[in-house]
Amino acid sequence: FNLLSSKPILTIFRASGAEWSMNYTQQEICALNGSTVFMNGTFTHPEQLTVKKSFWAIDPVKNVEPNDLSKDPNYSGRVINLIDKRKFYLKLSNVTKKDEHRYCFRIITNKPDQKWLGKPEVTLQVTELHVESPGEVTEGQSVNLTCKTTCSLTDPTFIWYKDGRPLTTEMIQKNQQLHLQTVSSEDAGSYSCAVRGSEHLPSTAQTLRVRHPPKSVSVSISPSGGIVEGSSVNLTCSSDGDPPVEIYTWFKEGGDSPVGSGHSYVPLQSGSYYCQAQNQHGTQRSAAVSVLIKGNIYKI
Repeated sequence: FNLLSSKPILTIFRASGAEWSMNYTQQEICALNGSTVFMNGTFTHPEQLTVKKSFWAIDPVKNVEPNDLSKDPNYSGRVINLIDKRKFYLKLSNVTKKDEHRYCFRIITNKPDQKWLGKPEVTLQVTELHVESPGEVTEGQSVNLTCKTTCSLTDPTFIWYKDGRPLTTEMIQKNQQLHLQTVSSEDAGSYSCAVRGSEHLPSTAQTLRVRHPPKSVSVSISPSGGIVEGSSVNLTCSSDGDPPVEIYTWFKEGGDSPVGSGHSYVPLQSGSYYCQAQNQHGTQRSAAVSVLIKGNIYKI
């Protein structure tokens, strides 16, 4: 999933009437940060020669003998180099951006003047996943989230997560976008993405904020039950809105004009009271609560 397909590289040399050839399977590789990369290919050489040594090297310089990658301290414990007859392999684990180089295979034979370096090299690019999000959206709108990479992965299947939990199978995408149609407040949360097969290497989560009118508006009463003489009852309005509600208005059923404002209200007459919550996206009212005042005693 993490290789960028391309045409194989074929390098051919002639020596003493016979052919040298080296064929890399991939010319360019795009890998996820933290993943394991495989490079491989095949080669041939004149029959009279014997391979004495072979290794992988990076960023070869003309007329300078390349160094064995497996002996580089920066690659210690991360490189496995294998050769099987005419096939060669490199396994490079836990790749990072520092591993972005040009990789090539070196063959040394029993004749000092018969050394070959496979060119052009294999180019490695390393990417992390990043969720591109508008950050905030208004309820009712549509939004696209994009799982971005800095190089092109080969035929990836993207998996999306919300608040750390995988979304439904309908949210698994062959392309890089997650489309949320007619967004609601329930779509607010932290979104991240991963590539199938490398779920342990997800992107950093990005928060999607959904602005919406007040919801779940309700009135609470304190204290509850009968209120003794000299005490009062306090009505408190609560709601869920984004941005948070700043305007609360109190009404007594049967009347058109407000009787109070603010988060809390102290009724002075018997009746049914409700509050209206408002933010920049709309308003919603609560259900009414009844307050009965007999003499100097409140009854709820």
